Amino acid sequence: MSYAVSLIFDAKDIVGESIIWSKGEKALYWVDIVGKRIHRLEPANMRHDTWPTPDFVTSIGLRADGGFIIGLRRTVCLWTPGGTFEEFAMPEPDLPENRLNEGRVAPDGSFWVATMQSNLLADGTPKDMDRKSGAVYRIAPDAQVSRLTPNEYGITNTMGWTRDNRFFFADTLANEIYLFDYDQATQRIGNRRTIVAGFARGLPDGSCLDANDNLWNCRVAGGAAVAGFDGEGRPIGLIELPASWPTSCTFGGEHLSTLYVTSARFTMTDAHLAAHPLEGGLFAVEGVGQGVAEPRFGAVADTYRETTG
Repeated sequence: MSYAVSLIFDAKDIVGESIIWSKGEKALYWVDIVGKRIHRLEPANMRHDTWPTPDFVTSIGLRADGGFIIGLRRTVCLWTPGGTFEEFAMPEPDLPENRLNEGRVAPDGSFWVATMQSNLLADGTPKDMDRKSGAVYRIAPDAQVSRLTPNEYGITNTMGWTRDNRFFFADTLANEIYLFDYDQATQRIGNRRTIVAGFARGLPDGSCLDANDNLWNCRVAGGAAVAGFDGEGRPIGLIELPASWPTSCTFGGEHLSTLYVTSARFTMTDAHLAAHPLEGGLFAVEGVGQGVAEPRFGAVADTYRETTG
């Protein structure tokens, strides 16, 4: 398979993450966790805006009533560009050493977030981890928080829901991607099985699903690629990237046929960055396939499988 890869925006993100496509605005939104900023980019004209955040910002999702739902270090907030971050929910008030990491709006209009032991000091430099204490939570539109898994994951990443009610999830530290059964009636997940383990290129970070329910997974920590897997974990493609830490991806563009990929330069030396100046950039990939529309918080996504941009 041949893919066309290009740098479309030299973001120089410390940890670019959680990229989504806003269909109505024809714009990308994503976060820089350690840089404490939210990006907006219109690929058609390259208009770029950024907003600072009051804490490490870990995830972003669209809201049905306008604006965004945002994961910060410990809290989930509601936000509109230029406005304040209004606290909405705190998944783990009793676990102060944990922080939020992955977050995504689910097809039923809830916001799912996953936690982990914090690996960041207050100044954004690395902090050693000594336990696996992360879990997955569902936050309903009425702010009710439900824990969906035990606190047993290292670095939580990847969230994706298929048309036949399966849920993808990953643990970066374990180098494993999981598949759960997803019960729409109870809004619970169960029957976890490991479908990818020990994949040789880097470690699993963020992912997105295409219109055929294949998973496209960013391979961070030296992987320098996005790997495609089907629902059984079988490899279906490998996109080579000129950045060693790809972090998150989404389909966007008029027909949701461009794969956009964020990356990171976290912990990299000045010498490495001088030799690899594209680290932390935003990339566009053509030839992958077609994606699906992004759900919105507070609305059941009847058109979730829609494949128009």
